[in-house]
Amino acid sequence: MNIQEALNKIYAMHQFDIKLGLGRVKKLLELIGNPHKELKYIHIAGSNGKGSTASFIASILMEAGYKVGLYTSPHFVRFNERIRINGIEIDDNYIAGFINSIEQIIEQEKPTFFEITTALAFKYFCDNKPDFVVLETGLGGRLDATNVIDPLASVITSISLEHTNILGETLEKIAFEKAGIIKPGKPVFTGSLPLEALEVIRKRTAKMNSHLFTFNKFAQNIEKSVNIFLDKKIIHIYRTGLSGNHQFHNAALAVKVLYELLSISDISIINKGLMNVVTNTGIQGRYEIINDRPRIIFDAAHNPEGVTSFINQFSEEYKKYPNRVLIFGAMKDKDIGTMLNQLKPYFNTIYAVQPGYDRAATLDELVEAGKGIGIQLKQLKDYNSVIQNFVKGETGNCLVVLGSIYLLGEIKSKMSKKNLTNR
Repeated sequence: MNIQEALNKIYAMHQFDIKLGLGRVKKLLELIGNPHKELKYIHIAGSNGKGSTASFIASILMEAGYKVGLYTSPHFVRFNERIRINGIEIDDNYIAGFINSIEQIIEQEKPTFFEITTALAFKYFCDNKPDFVVLETGLGGRLDATNVIDPLASVITSISLEHTNILGETLEKIAFEKAGIIKPGKPVFTGSLPLEALEVIRKRTAKMNSHLFTFNKFAQNIEKSVNIFLDKKIIHIYRTGLSGNHQFHNAALAVKVLYELLSISDISIINKGLMNVVTNTGIQGRYEIINDRPRIIFDAAHNPEGVTSFINQFSEEYKKYPNRVLIFGAMKDKDIGTMLNQLKPYFNTIYAVQPGYDRAATLDELVEAGKGIGIQLKQLKDYNSVIQNFVKGETGNCLVVLGSIYLLGEIKSKMSKKNLTNR
């Protein structure tokens, strides 16, 4: 079985179905020797910011001299992006060999795509023995396939209304699901959470006899920067390797986690970790400048909270561009109307695109959502020609591709193949 056959095999395992629960993944892990029990983890959940925070933690650990595994999802272009050690993606041959070795188990137990991928990550990390693994949840937390570990710490970056059909229709219910990653006696770190969500986290940490570190107690937002209080030391974060003022928040959370767990407080190590995060971890799609003139920005803002973070940054530059074009695509379970309403004032033209994913909102659904709030979206089936013409057009304009990571990955892959950037 080669890599493509292996990937086809696991993509066929109902990868678009969300089946929460730990029974299948525990059985799968048991059948391959429970590789997840041999490692030291930092477990991260959240509505937004978990990928950035995970990457900052991994990057700082790498700069401190540790060997670090990083598990994130979804991928942009290559499946291998999900599983890395010190920034290097898992090898094709390892993936193919693993899938081939559990082919009979797949047929018998019918694990989901994400459960297979998570088991693959655990086995790969176990075989390669990183000092630490930074593990990002897929969806929720309590019943997520990653929640079979006993971590050094649990991190909850943010909580907002998302996947309400699965996680619950209130912040309290969603917080309950995220809080499911909290383990007895292990420290918990949170970003700045809504009060009703924070109260749920507080109750869970008290029940688990865990120490809770909340953002507002260890950090202070200042205009375009954040101060972090580490006992008697104050660290001032005013820049990172990821664009966007909201990244100071994610960076501060990462710094606090590593200070409390490993006493990392060396300013040089922290600064290198924050600034080299893209090189060290390969993170993409966080207010990523794909092209300078004309300006092309990719941002994986997939819910209203994410769009707010994008706008906070984009508002500082959008007036420079006479023509501002948005290519937008989202999953059908997102609050599309609210997102479009937030984005409307900043763009002259908004194109609706349907990502190649079963859970994606269709062109008609996107257009109808726009009509509901008085926005006329243009349906775009051939985004290649629009992007090609834009790159060749006026250099003073701006194009933003925003929404689902699946959309960003599709477009980025095709732009790369056609060499459509001048950055």
